[in-house]
Amino acid sequence: MKKLCHYLRLLGVFAKFSLMSVLEYRINFFAGMLAEMGWMAVKLLYVAIVYRTGASIGLLTADHILLFIGTYVLMTGFFMLYFGNLASLPGMVQQGELDLYLVKPVSLQFLVTLRRLDFPFFIPNLIAGSVMIVTGWRRAGLPVTWAAVLGFLFFLACGCLLAYSLFLLPYLLAFWTVSVGGIGDLTAALWDFNNMPQLIYNKWIQRIGTFLLPVFVITNFPGLFVMGELPPGMMLWGMGVSVLFFFLSRLVFQRALKRYSSASS
Repeated sequence: MKKLCHYLRLLGVFAKFSLMSVLEYRINFFAGMLAEMGWMAVKLLYVAIVYRTGASIGLLTADHILLFIGTYVLMTGFFMLYFGNLASLPGMVQQGELDLYLVKPVSLQFLVTLRRLDFPFFIPNLIAGSVMIVTGWRRAGLPVTWAAVLGFLFFLACGCLLAYSLFLLPYLLAFWTVSVGGIGDLTAALWDFNNMPQLIYNKWIQRIGTFLLPVFVITNFPGLFVMGELPPGMMLWGMGVSVLFFFLSRLVFQRALKRYSSASS
């Protein structure tokens, strides 16, 4: 617990300095927010189309779909908060910049993946996603109880942990290969599978996205839990797969470091 508090304090320091550094160039800060809001407007076209057509997908009404899209937008904000660190990891490996962090008295994985937080991308998604979640939840008539809210937040936390671990793994290939240029496009395409509820896909895609490449667990399980459509076995899977992939990312990162050739060696 003491070590956890230490890392949480460090994360707070990273957040403070990231925000201070970006606010030194306010035009860039607001330009980044405007750019993200533009992308978000494109995502909101899904909501407009669903409400205009009055489409329903199985158990999902337009209001349920709004809840799922809001969860996706909110989780996109958390993902983009640290994604720049993952994307810069291959360059650090190739140019030997990792040497600067190897001697720090803190977990190297924690340091290189969370040292810079991109608030211009996070804030618009946080606000828009929260509004859509609250609106969809209320309009769908879903129960607003402590159990529902805490369960929703718990599976959001599991989704954050899983997203971090799952999308870190492809970038660790930089320790073994010279170029990983296509990984960014691949991860973006994989992430965008979540922009609509998993129930719109056929059973095989749902199974692949839940068990093999569990991207659906990230944004679908919170909404399914609130709807009462998440069986106990799937609840256990949502918790277990998040922890499993976190420890897998730790193991692969430690193995990858053994492949690292520093600039000074």
